[in-house]
Amino acid sequence: MNRRSITIIRIVVLIAVIGGLVMLFPRALAFVEMGAREIRYLWWLILLAAIGIWLIWGMGEKKK
Repeated sequence: MNRRSITIIRIVVLIAVIGGLVMLFPRALAFVEMGAREIRYLWWLILLAAIGIWLIWGMGEKKK
């Protein structure tokens, strides 16, 4: 598998996990909708998502 296919697989898995969590926890979707209206309540969730994305892509690559 080349680098591009691995990246596509990671994106698909990330979207599937987010979709699954929204379906399992509908109250989380309501919280995100509220957060979209009031971003000051959502800043830490954005931070956690950014850290998660960094861990998926940043930690998986080997240093040269």
